[in-house]
Amino acid sequence: MSSKSKQSKSIIYQEFGNASNSEALERTVRDVPPPQQNIRVQSTRSGRKGKTVTVITGFQHSPETLNKLLKQLKNQCGSGGTIKEGDLEIQGDHRQKLVQVLGDLGYKVKISGG
Repeated sequence: MSSKSKQSKSIIYQEFGNASNSEALERTVRDVPPPQQNIRVQSTRSGRKGKTVTVITGFQHSPETLNKLLKQLKNQCGSGGTIKEGDLEIQGDHRQKLVQVLGDLGYKVKISGG
């Protein structure tokens, strides 16, 4: 084998366009207005070594919008948090406060679970 054939990696078959164009392959998520979203707020400890976390689900926003919203909610609660698989997680049990804040922002919010 020549050194040229080792260096060039030619694609024999490719079904869905250019793989290096990752922007085209990303799923676009459109921002739905807050009054059209049904948000669920629940408090859970499962799988978190006994630590209570408030999980907020049901958002239909882009990742940038979710980051802005997460920052605002963390400031309101005075605690940390993260985004996991499109759901917001706030450390501690802040269900009542989050329902009030999200309701003020225009979301339809319900407390879920016990």
